[in-house]
Amino acid sequence: MENQIFELQYAMDTFYFLVSGALVMWMAAGFAMLEAGLVRSKNTTEILTKNVALFAIACIMYLVMGYELMYGGGGGTNYFLTSIMGGNNFVDEALKASADNGFGGDSVYSGASDFFFQVVFVATAMSIVSGAVAERMKLWAFLAFAVVMTGVIYPMEGSWTWGGQEVFGMFALEFSDFAGSGIVHMAGAAAALAGVLLLGARNGKYGKNGEVRAIPGANMPLATLGTFILWMGWFGFNGGSVLKLGDIASAHAVAMVFLNTNAAAAGGAVGALIIARILFGKADLTMLLNGALAGLVAITAGPDTPSPLMATLFGMAAGVIVVFSIITLDKMRIDDPVGAISVHGVAGFFGLMIVPLTNDGATFIGQLVGAGVIFGWVFGSSLVVWAVIKMLMGIRISEEEEEAGADFTECGLEAYPEFTNTGK
Repeated sequence: MENQIFELQYAMDTFYFLVSGALVMWMAAGFAMLEAGLVRSKNTTEILTKNVALFAIACIMYLVMGYELMYGGGGGTNYFLTSIMGGNNFVDEALKASADNGFGGDSVYSGASDFFFQVVFVATAMSIVSGAVAERMKLWAFLAFAVVMTGVIYPMEGSWTWGGQEVFGMFALEFSDFAGSGIVHMAGAAAALAGVLLLGARNGKYGKNGEVRAIPGANMPLATLGTFILWMGWFGFNGGSVLKLGDIASAHAVAMVFLNTNAAAAGGAVGALIIARILFGKADLTMLLNGALAGLVAITAGPDTPSPLMATLFGMAAGVIVVFSIITLDKMRIDDPVGAISVHGVAGFFGLMIVPLTNDGATFIGQLVGAGVIFGWVFGSSLVVWAVIKMLMGIRISEEEEEAGADFTECGLEAYPEFTNTGK
């Protein structure tokens, strides 16, 4: 009877991991649609190509080396290489490890399901970079960075946090990031910021006297669809991070995480909508969408401990903050076409810092040190990698190519051929 209970728990937790991973994978579609809606029509095919290609690259690089760097301590067995070389079987070893470690009451699931759940998080971090550098970055330069980001940069900072190989006393100082406000979202924003600083702004974005010129996206329905897809996928992102479903306490924890995640998104949307109305006199759809996403990013660091009302207020605060962040970055002439640095970076940092308000297992100094380690490593290493790529192959398309649009110059295929003018 006891073995049957263990087997049922194993099956349920494994299935929950896989379903949650599938929801997070669907966020790739959300990023693709959101970014495609917020860029100009002449750059749509290129941004879609980036999003599909970066997901594929992330899956391969994390399989080949990223997972081992993040969780193997550098001296373990590389699951991918040993399996294709006829060595230890990944699935058999992972199943045995889960059984040995889990039947005492911890999570019990297939190691293969854990890998699948982890790899879609890597792709999420890289997707953040895509929108921030949109409309003026060379496609192949971006993909070259994706190889390093998903294979080395993200796994290294992940190993210092979720991987348990702590640095600078992060855990002694009680650092906590439940599902990745800092580890995933702020990390992606840090990599994006490094690229944007070296890349420069889009032509015509800023005037000589410091004026900021709006460059509207081509498809607001698509951007809205992308936001709703991301909102839905976030239930897997945060809910799956409970890591367990097969008992009453865990099932309740999952339900609360879902509830708080949804509440924070709603709060973020309303907060951004209200502050945009106050500042601009209009209901700004792009700020509304980014407000919802900012609420989701902020609650990700600790969706398991607040009350639903607190989660709503946290999300609302993030929605207000992200509007001011987007305005401030524009004043600093940091051109981010989709607001990714503000949504994922600023709101991600905010999310880390509010965790101690509801979680006794975290301290403000611990959160600050953890955020500093994550940002410092990802921003610094990304800046170096971007600089090397710039030196070797260049990272920016020419002015003529930018004017014509990256669709035609980088991909040779236009998303809306009846409506775009490529100068042909």
